[in-house]
Amino acid sequence: MNCERRTGLSENPNESWLSYRGAWFTWVGVIAGIHLCLLCLPGLSVAAVWTLTSVIHTAIMFFILHAVKGSPFGGDTDGEDRYLTHWEQIDGGEQFTATKKFLTAVPIVIFLLASFYTHYTFSHFVVNLAMMLLAVIPKLPQFHGVRLFGINKY
Repeated sequence: MNCERRTGLSENPNESWLSYRGAWFTWVGVIAGIHLCLLCLPGLSVAAVWTLTSVIHTAIMFFILHAVKGSPFGGDTDGEDRYLTHWEQIDGGEQFTATKKFLTAVPIVIFLLASFYTHYTFSHFVVNLAMMLLAVIPKLPQFHGVRLFGINKY
């Protein structure tokens, strides 16, 4: 098994896995797997499944990338990452790296696919737009280190 990294920017095991070859493919594969599992559930329309895929992806990724702070897997950071979210730790905090661009593009692509397959139905569109904004806005460089209303400050 080849576990080469694309970059050598960070030694933080909390986020270094995102730079391993195959991580992006796995990310997309897990999303596709969730989507296919939802399609197997009886009683759900294709539109509902796409919207659920968007909601599930955003909920899980918001929690993992923007709510959880610190480095639960240790590393050589000497506690420097204790107050940083997972997103802020990726690639040593550098903005616009390939990994961060990929993680920003995924919710946008899911939104576009969900909008198309729901035939731009207003209720689905509103939910999918809200999920996309919830996934993309915290990733903007202007929000690096920002804690709105003091939530997740400590």
